Amino acid sequence: MEFTIEKDAFVKALQKIQGIVERRNTMPILSNVLIEAADNVLTFIATDLEVGMKSSYQAKVIQDGRITLSAKKLYEIIRELPEEPVRLITKENDWVEITCGKAKFSIVGLSPDEFPFFPKINESGFLTLDSSKLAKMIEQTSYAICHDETKYNLNGILFKINESPEGHRLVLVATDGHRLSISENNIDGSDIESLEKGVIFPKKGILELKKLCDEEEGDFKLGFIENSAAVIKGNSTVVMRLVDGEFPDYTRVVPVGNNREIKVKKEIFLHSLKRMAILSSEKFKGIKFEITNDSMEISSSNPELGEAREELEVHYSGEKITTRFNARYLIDVLNIITDDEVILLLRDEMSPAILKQAGSEDLLAVIMPMRL
Repeated sequence: MEFTIEKDAFVKALQKIQGIVERRNTMPILSNVLIEAADNVLTFIATDLEVGMKSSYQAKVIQDGRITLSAKKLYEIIRELPEEPVRLITKENDWVEITCGKAKFSIVGLSPDEFPFFPKINESGFLTLDSSKLAKMIEQTSYAICHDETKYNLNGILFKINESPEGHRLVLVATDGHRLSISENNIDGSDIESLEKGVIFPKKGILELKKLCDEEEGDFKLGFIENSAAVIKGNSTVVMRLVDGEFPDYTRVVPVGNNREIKVKKEIFLHSLKRMAILSSEKFKGIKFEITNDSMEISSSNPELGEAREELEVHYSGEKITTRFNARYLIDVLNIITDDEVILLLRDEMSPAILKQAGSEDLLAVIMPMRL
């Protein structure tokens, strides 16, 4: 195999796959990238057997072929080369020679025959989605993904399509048992049977999907092959194995009867919570809320450090209510809200709270209270 490629394109291709290659080295081949050269196109493939990525770049291919090389080391080498075209030639016994300007490297790879198979994708029946819209929805839910590996069915985000009078609604849901986040948006196109029941995208796959969405604006295609999801955008394809498990019925978790509505300025609320959280710790992390007519007093107390309290102006008329929440959970939600005002819906001291944007129904967060 022999080819020449612009350094920037080579760096971009290798940078894209760094989050996918296997770090634990359980199988040496999984920490490698497979490079295939044919018809003046280079294809880069990386996988950890759960998430895989394939992307293509224009190059001058002198001789077709394929090789696998350490994704991390190759990236480090190419990144530091001078700003000139890079030439790569394969030698005997999977050795590779890389030259750029006056720099020359000889590194050893592994046989491409050992590399896992990357599925061929048939795009028929795929759903077309807007990448900026999906990036926002992922941001609005990913903070609530469960990191406890034993709760494997919560280690990701549920993707589901619901029918509404306006048409198809794409719903993303994440929960860790203490909080739940639901993001909804209208989508165009044909419905996909798999999404009517709902599928769970894995945490690592979500991260790669978000990166793909953030790269550039535009549409991408989403479809399913057996128990995997495939995402195609531009010259890149990501395939991820879906989480095998039942996602809990999130509609049962959303409380009903939360009729005490508190409207508050988002920025004021956020910075007040951050100040109160300074004194909270793993042991004393609860923030106390005392809400009366048009006033909300937030306080935190830590016997090892001291105490703090602050009064905020809010829109509320009703009976006094006292409750306690983990400040971090509220801060996480407020960080992803874009409206100027937020609405906090409460029922009583020990019921979960609903937090949503004042000007939109697209986002809804549920947070469990703490004991007073």
